[in-house]
Amino acid sequence: MSTETKTHIVKYKTYFFVLLALLLMTFISVAITSIDLGGLAIVGALLLATIKSSLVLWFFMHLKYENVMFRVMIGFVLFIFLAVMIVTFLDYGFQR
Repeated sequence: MSTETKTHIVKYKTYFFVLLALLLMTFISVAITSIDLGGLAIVGALLLATIKSSLVLWFFMHLKYENVMFRVMIGFVLFIFLAVMIVTFLDYGFQR
């Protein structure tokens, strides 16, 4: 029985551009805190955090090169997390 492992080579340029995107989104999320957006500040911060975590998962944790089963499992976890967040914000939004 031989086990073959596939290797993938990612160019440093790709990592550099992903790093720049992450830094830019970090600066944007810090800038959002200085602007009074009300409830949209939370939505903006969560949206940026979601995009940043997706980039980290996709490129730095090499999810892009994994089996489809890993992607399905991550998608399921993210779906459950999204459901919990929606229920939490609905509860928060309808409190008096």
